[in-house]
Amino acid sequence: MGQLDQSTLWHSNNRRHARIVWGFWFITVLLTVYCWQVMNEETMWIFVYDAPEQGADLLSRMFPPNWLYINQLYEALWDTLNIATLGTLLGVILAFPVAFLAARNTTPSTRFVRPVALFIIAASRSINSLIWALLLVSILGPGILAGIIAIGLRSIGFVAKLLYESIEETNGTSVEAIESTGASRFQVINYAIIPQILPAFLSIAIFRWDINIRESTILGLVGAGGIGLFLSSSLNTLAWPQVTLIILVILATVVVSEYFSAKVRSLLI
Repeated sequence: MGQLDQSTLWHSNNRRHARIVWGFWFITVLLTVYCWQVMNEETMWIFVYDAPEQGADLLSRMFPPNWLYINQLYEALWDTLNIATLGTLLGVILAFPVAFLAARNTTPSTRFVRPVALFIIAASRSINSLIWALLLVSILGPGILAGIIAIGLRSIGFVAKLLYESIEETNGTSVEAIESTGASRFQVINYAIIPQILPAFLSIAIFRWDINIRESTILGLVGAGGIGLFLSSSLNTLAWPQVTLIILVILATVVVSEYFSAKVRSLLI
């Protein structure tokens, strides 16, 4: 009798699971059909049909690149690297205390302080660096300062989120050993928690710098300095050989930075 009840329960659970799966796929199909209809209403298909010819025509104008134009890009590329580096440094400095305020085992208050810290992290991660740059250019004016602050504000959420997760995963035995000596809260953090999270912290900072190299290349499109200014200018004047060269320079910069960051992170982890 007991085996019969278990078999009935097993079949009932299977049927319930099957209904949930089929319901999920049914909703997915409906949503896909609806999105396709919305896309059709907003899309001018006459331009889509002509896209291969237009793309081939654009590529023919972009090659060969204007190699002589590279002499004008060195300073802009240096500005881009400065935006990424200084912005990362600003974001890391601001994210460090936010992470400790957000972690359950280090926050002064899980009811009041931690929600504020989590809100800062969510706000930083939700707003793209390009939007930050747009706002800051309207406040501070065009230039690399707006780009640096935009990258910094965008980096807070990324660094703080990964860091506070590392803080929460620290070994509690070391913390208890330091606390048993009568150490203050600051001393516990300094001698028990920071040594454990330091490799992860440095790895996160380098990884974020690598990401910021890519993001800083486009901030010039909204006036925040860097090589993006030259990209925007070349696009506006339809100087396609210059656009090709700028894209190649950006690609080479990103590849080198990714290789460098990967090597450094492999040494830290």
